[in-house]
Parts: sequence; C-alpha cells; structure tokens
Amino acid sequence: MAKVTEITVWTRGVVMDKEARDIANAFAQAAKMDGKFVQAFDNYEDLPDRVLVTTRKYVRISDEEIEMKYLYTNSHPDVVVVVEPTIVKGINVLKGMPEGGLLIINTARPINYMLKFIPNADILGAVATVDADGISGIRTVDFSGSEGGVDASGIGAGIAAPILGAMARITGMAKKGNLAKIVSDVAAMERGFNEVNLEKFRKSRVEYSWGG
Repeated sequence: MAKVTEITVWTRGVVMDKEARDIANAFAQAAKMDGKFVQAFDNYEDLPDRVLVTTRKYVRISDEEIEMKYLYTNSHPDVVVVVEPTIVKGINVLKGMPEGGLLIINTARPINYMLKFIPNADILGAVATVDADGISGIRTVDFSGSEGGVDASGIGAGIAAPILGAMARITGMAKKGNLAKIVSDVAAMERGFNEVNLEKFRKSRVEYSWGG
C-alpha cells in the first residue's frame, strides 16, 4: 500500500472551526496542484456546532491513489497542527502519532514552554511554532461554510493563512506558490512561511523543507 501522510488539525468549534477547515482544504488543494492524491474532511465524531469544544479536521496526502476512503479519522497522524494553543493543556493531541512526527502550534510562546504541557512529547521528531494571531489578527467565523456549504468569506482570510505558510515551509508537501493562488491573505501566508520557528529532535517521518 502506498505511503499516506496523515495530517490532523485541532481547533475549537464555531469560533475557530472555519480556520481549521481552511487549513485542511487549502493545504490539500495546494498539494493536489502538484499531482498529489489528497483527501480533506471534518471529523464526524466531533461537534463543531458547539462553541469552543475541541474539534478536528483531517488531510491525507499520497503520491498514489488513497485507498482508505471510508475511514473518517486519522489514526496515526504524521503531522498535528494546533490552531488554538490552550488545547495542548487538556487533550492528547499526539495520540496515535508514530515516533518522529511533527507538531505545529499557533503560538507566540517559546517551543520549550509549550512542550511542558505535552506528556508524550518524546515521540516527536520536531516542533514548529508560528504566531498566526500576531501576524493576522483576524479569526474568521462563517456559519455558511460548514462542510458541504458555501463559503461566503473566502479561504484563508484569517489566521489560517500564516499557519498554511508555516506548514508549507516545514513540510514541503504543498508549495507556497500554489497556496498563494488559494488563500485570501497572501501577505499573511508569506509571513507565516518566513517567520515559523522549528526545533528538531531526531530523524523524522516528515522530510522537512526548511530553508526552501
């Protein structure tokens, strides 16, 4: 079976649900532009219509057709993205992650500080942080844009844009140029690409494109 890279995006319902959906959809679209096979979808076990409840979005990327079409969770995420940083204090965001995975957090705090709240951080290959709130200053809420709906505000108009830039810089799974064709706030995406911080711990399952 072909290697499928699993990406799980953690967020909070209603107030930040669109941001995570934009991250998943835009990253998958950008990877697809380079001929990758992709999937992006919500977690049907979560309750995104409840304010501040933790919810997840998923992305899968592969060089070959993805056969796991009817599994609506990522059981073994290679990359975990945390859109709202306090989530790490009460949720095991790394559950199921194979050794050497990548964690990306939207925060202005130092990496070592954030690692204090992650009990199983020793499995990580690297941690990256980007101050998406500081870069964008906008959190978009769009009640019409739930999965299957019509998105009235556009993709990547808020903090999703710098997070997407950081993901492109670190993982190399989607090109910055492709994302620029998708996101509304290209300048914020560029800043996320340039201002992301990375700390490596060991050989990772993710081939980092840092510096590219």
